[in-house]
Parts: sequence; structure tokens; C-alpha cells
Amino acid sequence: MPDVPALPQPLRWSTATAAFQIEGARTEDGRGRSVWDAWVDTPGKVVDGATADPAADSYHRWADDVALLAGLGVDRYRFSISWTRVQPDGSGRVNTAGLDYYSRLVDDLLDAGVTPFPTLYHWDLPIPLHEAGGWTERDTVARFTEYTELVAARLGDRVHDWYTVNEPAMTTLQGYAVGELAPGEFLLFDALSTAHHQLLAHGHAMRVLREHGATAVGLPNNHTRVLRLHDTDADAAAAAAYDAIHNRMFADPILTGTYPDLPGIDTRIPVRDGDMEIISTPPDFYGVNFYNPTTVTAPAPDIPIPFEMVPTPGAPVTGFGEQWPIVPAALRDLLVDFATRYENLPPIVISENGASFPEPDVCSSPIDDVDRISYLDGHLRAVAEAMDAGVRIDEYTVWSLLDNFEWADGYTQRFGLTHVDFATGTRTPKSSYDWYRAVIAENRR
Repeated sequence: MPDVPALPQPLRWSTATAAFQIEGARTEDGRGRSVWDAWVDTPGKVVDGATADPAADSYHRWADDVALLAGLGVDRYRFSISWTRVQPDGSGRVNTAGLDYYSRLVDDLLDAGVTPFPTLYHWDLPIPLHEAGGWTERDTVARFTEYTELVAARLGDRVHDWYTVNEPAMTTLQGYAVGELAPGEFLLFDALSTAHHQLLAHGHAMRVLREHGATAVGLPNNHTRVLRLHDTDADAAAAAAYDAIHNRMFADPILTGTYPDLPGIDTRIPVRDGDMEIISTPPDFYGVNFYNPTTVTAPAPDIPIPFEMVPTPGAPVTGFGEQWPIVPAALRDLLVDFATRYENLPPIVISENGASFPEPDVCSSPIDDVDRISYLDGHLRAVAEAMDAGVRIDEYTVWSLLDNFEWADGYTQRFGLTHVDFATGTRTPKSSYDWYRAVIAENRR
């Protein structure tokens, strides 16, 4: 096990989960159906044919999870609130049982000395809203604002730290552009309207949450350091194009109030008067979910987009293979670039960072997950280097507290600091759990 990294300034420490991935209980207590329920119930959509029930069964075992958090010594817990558990149809009637569940979780976290840090939207769009156009339609912004009001009215007396919309980049690019994730649309660049509507929903949600006493609100987006395969002008242009569509398309509107130029791409973004002012309302922090860099090269003449993604030469990989290379320095470089690019950058929160590796479904003793420890250690040292370079970083979050249902990969990928036997719900902390606990104790704020 590597030495515990020492950070140059104090950090808050956190770990994260998402409702659909851990809660289970998909048909209990009035919960409605989301686009992810439809996805997993469609044969062939999940690689191992699994569904998200019972997953880690956290709907019933939340007290076990709070105990794990207390044992780690984290400052905060990032979890998500299921829209369909609170408002089954995405509008109209409220499911009191769902709000009661999250209220109990919040109370137990506070009793354990852990600050609740919920995410309002982690991909679980209610089916009726999807059938009405989902994030391609502006009306979804209004529905999300109403949902935010319901949650804030119930929890805002105790919850003051909030994430709004998780990874709008992945919803747009994977969910609507190329159909790799729910809702499985294939709109290509016509999907960019969904980026605008998610960012607008974030802006409106910030206003609602602050009206209910929130003191820290921001958006967590997936960001990647874009590398070019060859040191050529053509590859530089390809890298700039991918950086614009994956990173700047989502960060620029929040941090500068404008969308970036996308050379060669007809964006057709449905901006109305006043939208950009709402989107660029200064957040209290900017959330960065980081897993890996992306290497690109100039596309072949018959490829209709201005870049081609390729494996990163010489990089080790996680359980996802060559699509998730391990290059910790890429996180440092991304953070430094953000601080250079955005003059008024708020404090950065690393809102997700973690890795999956092959592990058994059942364990009789703690798993010695040295590869995960190495990954996290390298990325924490990259955070330290960025801090030394002058980047203000206030918080670091490990994905994930628990092994979970990993979207289209089902139960084939395990990210957890804690092993979960999905047949029994048994939780067994891994070596990485003990390592992270030691990191937190050594660097206690």
C-alpha cells in the first residue's frame, strides 16, 4: 500500500452514490418509472442482462450505508434523490413515502456527523416526461423546477449543500446523441438542445434552492483532458473540437455566459432571451467528475465528425479497458487549464473520481484492491499538484462508497470502496476503504 498522500491545503472529504444504482425497490412505495427502468427492462440493453433491483438494496439498508460513512470519517456524502420516487410521473402528484425516505436518510446522516450533499438529478428522467420529448423539450425545465421546489420545501431546513444536474455532458452525448445510455436516442448534433435545457434547469434550480436557504449549490459535470495522438495541426484541430463539445459546451455557459464556437458543427441551440443570464448565475462551486483522459486524432475523410477517439498509447486501463486509460497527470492538467481558462472560476469540487476493476461477486474476507488504491493515490497526488499550482480545490469525492448497478454494464463493473454481495446485500469494506480512511485522518481539515 502506498504512503498516504499529504495535501498542501485542507480538503473536505466525500464519497458518492446515485439512487438508481444502489436503492433497488423499483416497484415499492409508489415509485414511478424512469428512462433507466425502461432501458434495463429491454432485453439486450444491459450487458449481463441484470436489472437495478435489488442492487445494493439501500432503500432498505440505508442505515448500513450511514454506518460505513461514519466509519470512513468523511465530511459529506453525495447521494442522489430519485425524481420518480418523489414525483412518480415527473409532474403532478407527490409521493410522500419517497420524501419520507430521503428525510430519514438526511436525519441519520446528520446524527452521524456527515453533511448530506444530495444531487437532484442523476439521470432518472420520469417516463411521461421522456414520452413528451424529455430534455429536447423546454417544458422539462419547468417540470424540473417544480420538482426542485418539492424537494427543497421538504429537506431545505436541514440540507444546505446541493448538486443540481449530474453530468449533462453524458446525458447529451451518450444518452441523446449516440444512444449508448438511456434514453437511447440517436440524434447526433441535434442532441445539443438537451445540453441547453439541462443547463437552464440547473440555473432555475439554483434560484429555488437558495430561496430555501441553500449555501452551496453547483453542477457536477464529467470532464476529460483531451490529448492528441499526433503532434500535427490536424490532430490539434481534432482535439480542440472534442474539447469544445465535451468540456467547453457545458462549462463555458455556466462560467462565461456564452457557448463556445463549434467549427463545422451546426449547433441549433434553442437559446431565448434571458436564458444565458440564468445559466451563468454564479455557482458556489464548480463540480468536476473525472475518470480518464480522451485521446483523439483527425478523422478519416468518410467520418462525419471532426475527431476520432482512439486508445491512449502506453496507458494502463481500468476494468473498462482501453476506453478508460489511467493517466493521473491528466487530472492535474485539466484543473490547471480550467483555472487558466476561466477568470472567475469558483472553488472546484472534485465531485467524482474512481475506478472499476475485476472483482468476485462473493467474498469471504476484505478484497485487497491494490489497483484501486493506486488509481486513487495517483489522482489525489494530481489534485495536490494542481493545488500547488494555485488552483483552489475545496473537496474530493471518491466514486463510489458501494459496488452498484453500473448502468449499461450492469454488475460487471465494481467501483466501490465497499464490496456488495448483490444476492444477500452483505457489505464488506475493501482495502481501499481502510486506505481512504487513513488518507482522511492524515489530512483532516
